[in-house]
Amino acid sequence: MRKSEDPKVEFASPSFSIGYSLSYSAGISPVAIVRKHTLLDLYDRYHGILWENGSHKDNVSAFIREIDTIICSASFSTFSQETVDTVISALRNSGNSNATINRKMAALSKLLRKALKMGDIHSLPEFRRQKERAGRIRFLDREEENRLFAAIQVRSVEYYRLSVFLVDTGARLGEAIALRWGDISERRATFWLTKSRRSRSIPLTDRAFAAMGPPKARRGGPFIGIQQQQYRKVWNEAKEEVGLGHDNDVVPHVLRHTCASRLVRGGIDLRRVQTWLGHQTLTMTMRYAHLATHDLDMCIPILERD
Repeated sequence: MRKSEDPKVEFASPSFSIGYSLSYSAGISPVAIVRKHTLLDLYDRYHGILWENGSHKDNVSAFIREIDTIICSASFSTFSQETVDTVISALRNSGNSNATINRKMAALSKLLRKALKMGDIHSLPEFRRQKERAGRIRFLDREEENRLFAAIQVRSVEYYRLSVFLVDTGARLGEAIALRWGDISERRATFWLTKSRRSRSIPLTDRAFAAMGPPKARRGGPFIGIQQQQYRKVWNEAKEEVGLGHDNDVVPHVLRHTCASRLVRGGIDLRRVQTWLGHQTLTMTMRYAHLATHDLDMCIPILERD
């Protein structure tokens, strides 16, 4: 295949062109069939079609830019298996867990599948899901919650209110921030912008309802205007102050785990917990199954000796 002066264009040799009879002796130029693209080219072209606006799309954008940096912003018409292996190796060497690698490669795969469908690339590499460890799920006990929330409240009452809402609803950070006053009715909150793209409604505890404050105090919604990055900054300062700075699992998402763990330990069946959290499959909720120790209590009388 002959190269064009434009490094992003490849020409088909005359013997492979379709619908044309070309020859070099006739002085006719070969037919340009493929233009090379960078990952950022493809993302700019298709992000509006593939991903809805929101925190998930922001994460995807960061993932694609990170991968583009790894491959040195190379332009391509075929994304090779060797390149996939290079990306995975670089991500792992940077300290990414297999779960994080899977999320980043899923974004890449989705973008490349669209590019293939639209004729921007020739073929797709194989994307093999990395084996994820079940791991320990971190959640806060009441004493940890009280200390952490007190340190957050000193810094920002607004961030404190958001923290209370998150732990009592199990909402994701982006879901809570996107909540509008119109989504609150009869002490129930409806989350429309969810990771699963399925809305869900849950009742609110007295504490979560109070944490939203009066509608007149905030235009649009109870937590409108809060910047995730700034919230995380205050969170990290507070957790450092209360002696949790060494625990990498104590991130804002731990409040969702805390809510789920309290529901399961309190005797709520996993199907209801699945609905509450908005998990697409029960498999996600089963991560908390080990906390449902009350389900095994009935085994004791059988095993006890007379």
